[in-house]
Amino acid sequence: MLLPGSGSDEVFVRAALEAPLRAIGLTVHAPPVRSGPAVVDGYLHALDEAAAIGGPLLVGGISLGAQVAARWAARRTDGVLAGLLLALPAWIGPPGEAPAAVAALVTAAAVRRDGLGETLASTRESTPRWLGDELARAWHRHGPGLADSLDTAAATPGPSAPELAGLRVPVALVGLRDDPVHPLPVAREWARLAPRSALVTTTLTAFGRDRATLGRALALAWLRAATQSEEAEKDSAERTVLREH
Repeated sequence: MLLPGSGSDEVFVRAALEAPLRAIGLTVHAPPVRSGPAVVDGYLHALDEAAAIGGPLLVGGISLGAQVAARWAARRTDGVLAGLLLALPAWIGPPGEAPAAVAALVTAAAVRRDGLGETLASTRESTPRWLGDELARAWHRHGPGLADSLDTAAATPGPSAPELAGLRVPVALVGLRDDPVHPLPVAREWARLAPRSALVTTTLTAFGRDRATLGRALALAWLRAATQSEEAEKDSAERTVLREH
């Protein structure tokens, strides 16, 4: 179960992640976005529904989707969770002045003040063409609920440091080295805190040339995190056997 970022949608999740994750044997399900103030509640409902079906379950997402999934996972105690796939985390705990939160608030205010068309035109002037095209497609799909979706995203806490430190499943992380909206130090801090994590980095430039770049990086991070976890469990089991003898 993989969730989109703020102002994005399941179409983008599938374009960026589906093929590379399928190549390593993972099936991607990305639920439709519930645009408006209930956008995060929609994410949580989708996660709860997936968990009710039973595990093992991998959850995650991009940006806001990664934040919501990580916080949800940190509160699960039923053993249904098998791991996390997290791309472009934007903050830890309260959003505060995090660049992604500020950008969402500024965009929401512009949409209400100037309308979607003018906001898109202005955004295109300061973003790469591919990103402008993607935002235009996704924002039109959000429709009248876009501004409320962005405001809700900007006010949504990410996982706290203790929640990340308490994760006991493999955690795959991807950060971009040249993305000011999702600073790489945030991804590095998530990786430092999560005890069974692996971080792979790429660039926004490469991502722009080929959306699947993000999925390939996430697939590699998952393979590393899962392998490290298996080796750690094997080592722990071997130490237990030695103590017993």
